[in-house]
Amino acid sequence: MVKIACYAVLVVALCACGCKPSASTQPFANVISADNVPIAYAVYGPATDPTVVFVHGWSCDSRYWHNQIPYFTKKYRVITVDLAGHGNSGFDRKVYTTDAFGQDVAVVLRKLDVKKAVLVGHSMGGEIILYAAKIAPERVIGLVGVDTLEDLGMVYPDEVKNSIYEPIAADFVPEVQKFVRTMFPANADKALVEAVARDMSSAPQDVALSSMKEYFKVSDPELIKGLSVPLKSVNADLWPTNVDGNKKLLPSYEMALMKGRGHFIMLEAPNEFNALLERMVKRILAETKGK
Repeated sequence: MVKIACYAVLVVALCACGCKPSASTQPFANVISADNVPIAYAVYGPATDPTVVFVHGWSCDSRYWHNQIPYFTKKYRVITVDLAGHGNSGFDRKVYTTDAFGQDVAVVLRKLDVKKAVLVGHSMGGEIILYAAKIAPERVIGLVGVDTLEDLGMVYPDEVKNSIYEPIAADFVPEVQKFVRTMFPANADKALVEAVARDMSSAPQDVALSSMKEYFKVSDPELIKGLSVPLKSVNADLWPTNVDGNKKLLPSYEMALMKGRGHFIMLEAPNEFNALLERMVKRILAETKGK
């Protein structure tokens, strides 16, 4: 399902804040997930590895990476994925678990026979790429979280999770919009803030609530056990990142910080973000050279 009206609103807002949307009209292809849901993906750039795979977050889709496609296709094959229940993918999944989203990414990697993928995941996509790396370790050489995985040793109490989930479940559209607005700094472009708030609140409620509930069951300390590839991040300073704590758990961890930005850094400051993300991709390629 293509969210045409919301797409137009999002693109207009991005143009207003000086961010040019991708001119690509690359068609989506589909692959069938492990539970028979069509998963939409698009491929850009060179036909060979290394490949940078972009994975969106909660109630978003691959459109949120449109500023990254032209930049990264100059050097890398690029794949964008719409997770089940999002964008152009199917909506027939009964329970939208984070593990199943990881399977969605893995099935695309297998379909395209990707052997050297750097997975880039925004927000909830951070945990999704951790799952994907465990599901298809032979195809993933590194991970980059985007404003996510701030404290890999933290397990948030149920009352914190419920304080987010329960209002959204009770009154979806206004509460999602309220929630999204808290993810931007006070000086953020207002048109962009409202476009993202409207877009995310237009997500199918059953998908959004199921995926949020299942996401809150994920334990980062358990998920990173046995992780064998480098993990980096590009984060904003709206919420603090426990860099030292993360490095103790994963010595490969390092972070590039975008100061004065919010949760959607790839939309708020795409030029700065692209440069920092490329730095992290290059670090991963250097660390895994010869593997």
